[in-house]
Amino acid sequence: MLEGLRNRIAGIIAVPAGPQPSAGYLRSQQTGVSIFNTQPPVLRDASDDVRASWVQAASRTVDALHNSGWIAGVVEQMMSLMIGDGLQANFRPDLSAFGFDAKQTSEWATRAEKRFAAYSGNPYEVDAGGRYSLAQMQAASVRQWFATGEILAEIPFIKREGSKTGTKLRLLPSHWLSQRTDIMRRLEHGVFLDQNAAPAGYLFELKGKWNEKVEVEKPARDAYGRPVIVHVFDGAAGQIRGITPLAPVLRVLRDYDQLSNATLSAAMIQAIFAATVESDYPTSEILDALKDQDEQDASGADGVISRFDSFMGQKVGWHQNVNIDLGRNGKIAHLMMGEKLNFNRSEHPNSTYEAFANFLLREIARCVGALLPDLTGDHRGESYSSIRMGIAKQWPLLLYRRKHIATPMPQRLAEAWLEEEIDRGDMPLPGGVAAFIANKSDICRIDWRGPAKPVADEVKAAAAHQTYRNMGVMSDEMICADLGVDHEDVYRARHEEKAMREDLDIHGGVTNGGTDIDMMDEIAAEDAQAEKDAQKPAGKDVQPNDK
Repeated sequence: MLEGLRNRIAGIIAVPAGPQPSAGYLRSQQTGVSIFNTQPPVLRDASDDVRASWVQAASRTVDALHNSGWIAGVVEQMMSLMIGDGLQANFRPDLSAFGFDAKQTSEWATRAEKRFAAYSGNPYEVDAGGRYSLAQMQAASVRQWFATGEILAEIPFIKREGSKTGTKLRLLPSHWLSQRTDIMRRLEHGVFLDQNAAPAGYLFELKGKWNEKVEVEKPARDAYGRPVIVHVFDGAAGQIRGITPLAPVLRVLRDYDQLSNATLSAAMIQAIFAATVESDYPTSEILDALKDQDEQDASGADGVISRFDSFMGQKVGWHQNVNIDLGRNGKIAHLMMGEKLNFNRSEHPNSTYEAFANFLLREIARCVGALLPDLTGDHRGESYSSIRMGIAKQWPLLLYRRKHIATPMPQRLAEAWLEEEIDRGDMPLPGGVAAFIANKSDICRIDWRGPAKPVADEVKAAAAHQTYRNMGVMSDEMICADLGVDHEDVYRARHEEKAMREDLDIHGGVTNGGTDIDMMDEIAAEDAQAEKDAQKPAGKDVQPNDK
């Protein structure tokens, strides 16, 4: 027994001869050698990464927005795709808890939409500074997100003459938020956190009366849950602050600027030095050699004869034979043997410049979430299929950013405004403001509509919508959503237009048997007739007039 145990232990300890199989990540073919020769990066929390790089990344991105036409242009393009001329509020509350039926809920929501549209379109009502409408502040907030990765706003209550509402919105620069961290106060990168790591307040660093730094603390919400500070960003788990989405391509943008500047400098140098002379003689004497005999005599009027002039005098016969004068505007200089006059042409940018520059621009466009033509404005080589596929891939990202970046700020403002409207009695609600606070999530259901999905061919897109609708897989609401409008508004407008045409006795619409109807009414009639025909007995003959 002891001998067998001894042999087993020896077999475990012994190292067999020859290479043994092994497994592991980040390894090359050579045993024990990593494929990365550089120092490995540090793995840490996202909040630590943002805190270490926020100031530098934000300052460089703001500088790019100010000085790079590529970045400024693509940010404006993405902003227009996200919000268009401003996100429009479509109130869709659930008022069943208050005994409202569908018609009463629709009427209440329509009244709220009209009042909010009038409020948000008036800068004196919606803006704390009285300068911008809500749509303009939405555009500014999207630009701020691209620059700093954050949207920061305040919703104060300000009563002033000529303004009916006290709920206002004030955009705040992101760099006003403090960079301080104090563990004892639960302050993380300018944000006070509660025991659940939720934002409880914010620390701002402002300029005082004498340009001194003044720290100001503001709560995230008041005692009734009304938002005071709106802080919007998108990030990883555990992240407290946002960072610009352009951070990964700041180095690429610098490389592109260096490539562009170097290419331009080389082209300008070659344009300035358009001709060169290859010779072993001194420069001054070579320049004299390019002059004709009269010019050389005029330059030597002081009686000083250079060594080169003396040498040229010995070759006077040769000069007389080769001097060709085309007048003062043109002259052919025939140099001596061993000398060469070169006329240079610019070799910059060369044939590889555009391909490499587009490679860098593609990386920038990919990071921003745009197509290359959106960044460059160059649609060469694009086809209908490629544009359509590019839009199809880009659109979900735009919808995500519209919902999670552009929408939260106006959503918080609408909640605060609706609370004031109900408290003042302009939006009647059973139970008043107390019932609103208790049922805020059900009452403040709002869809924010943005611009329609871009299409490369309107006719083909309309045909696709009609096909899907006839198949029964797409509703009017879905079609209107693709077009960036509300189907209820469309129905209401069509009803009013139809009544107006009948009142004014206008016969210019789509007709069916001489009766004015709308296109969608005709489609509905055809669908009803087709369903009626499908229900007929199989043996019954179909009349020629049946559809």
